[in-house]
Amino acid sequence: MHIQQFYDEGLAHASYAILSEGKVALVDPGRNPQAYYDYAEANSAKIVAVFETHPHADFVSSHLEFHKNENATIYVSKLVGAEYPHTAFDQGDSVQMGKVTFKSLHTPGHSPDSISILLVDENGKDNALFSGDTLFIGDVGRPDLREKAGNLKAQREDLAKMMFTTVQEKLKPLADDVLVFPAHGAGSLCGKNLSDARQSTIGEQRATNWAFGDIDEKTFVDSLLQGQPYIPKYFGYDVDMNKKGAPSYQRSISAVSMWPEGATLPAGALIIDVRKQDAFAAGHIPGAINIMNGGKFETWLGSIVGSDEKFFLVADSEAELEIVIFKSAKIGYEQLIKGAVVNPSGMTEKGASFDLEAFKENKDAYTIVDIRSADEAKNEPIFAGSLNIPLQQLRERAGEVPTEKPVVVHCAGGYRSAAGTSILAAALKGAEVLDMSEAIKEFQLVAH
Repeated sequence: MHIQQFYDEGLAHASYAILSEGKVALVDPGRNPQAYYDYAEANSAKIVAVFETHPHADFVSSHLEFHKNENATIYVSKLVGAEYPHTAFDQGDSVQMGKVTFKSLHTPGHSPDSISILLVDENGKDNALFSGDTLFIGDVGRPDLREKAGNLKAQREDLAKMMFTTVQEKLKPLADDVLVFPAHGAGSLCGKNLSDARQSTIGEQRATNWAFGDIDEKTFVDSLLQGQPYIPKYFGYDVDMNKKGAPSYQRSISAVSMWPEGATLPAGALIIDVRKQDAFAAGHIPGAINIMNGGKFETWLGSIVGSDEKFFLVADSEAELEIVIFKSAKIGYEQLIKGAVVNPSGMTEKGASFDLEAFKENKDAYTIVDIRSADEAKNEPIFAGSLNIPLQQLRERAGEVPTEKPVVVHCAGGYRSAAGTSILAAALKGAEVLDMSEAIKEFQLVAH
């Protein structure tokens, strides 16, 4: 038996392949199936099963593709109401593959239809728990994503209570040496205090994870509900897509329309320009949003652009366009791309230059917009009197920004402020909108 973890840094998503006797089972695979095929081929094995712990909100899974191409059986809880061919896999169910056995534990809390997969080795010993979004290293999954999405909808308070019961009745009874393999690590929006560690044990979680503490249900529920991160616009869209089963990855990628370099894009189109902020400032199509191709591109794309919107992608090379199309596909957004183009015509709009020294001399001469999260702004204030509008809300709330003074936009490190500045510059016609970018780091040192 061998367990292989695959980790997507952009989405902080972990998936798994379990190998036994020339057969491979996958747990919560990502959108691009190639890495899993490569693993199976390298081990002269065949992918025969895919376990889905729940319909994921933050990425699109390739489970249906493995069923169609490999005739792999998809195992998922009957509560999901899955619309693809599958075998129900619920509390008490088990399936053998090679010399190992997979058992289903119903572990609601993150979602009402969550299961965890308990791996039993050839000696009949509990070896590992694939905990999906139920148990993370240092935390448990957030309970507020299923109020408007999925086959079963549930209020956050009810799910938080379910999570308490799950920890008490399903997780705590497991042996200390059972390995814990979650679906996410630090940086995921599926929890709030996730560790950088990629795996753990039940014993380690018993000793260090707050959720395993000796606390009553009310304290547990209150703690779990407090301070959860924002919910991106794409989360409900991905839950529904995972419930139905996503289209073939490569076919869907190939269907994206590539426009000729220098093409003219339709007037009024939503344009996502992925170039560096200095290139964007030097010239861009009026109204374009500058979501730079960075480590969290796909998350911010799905946070700023709604799942009911179509958009164009703009980059300065075909290679970069390919990268951001792949990243868009991780969340199913390749289906929303109307076209992708290198350096289209009409990039006549220029960004204003931020004068750091002038700002230092008279901060009161500017309207300062802090686009960090509400918790960031509250816990780590930088400028007194700044206006806090989180980036994911900025398109809808741009009208709240006064324009009597030049507007300065900042985040925590310079990545988000590029997008925020472009959004406000497009929305506040005639206003001077400035990107503080990485200069914010000087003021963070003073604030601390």
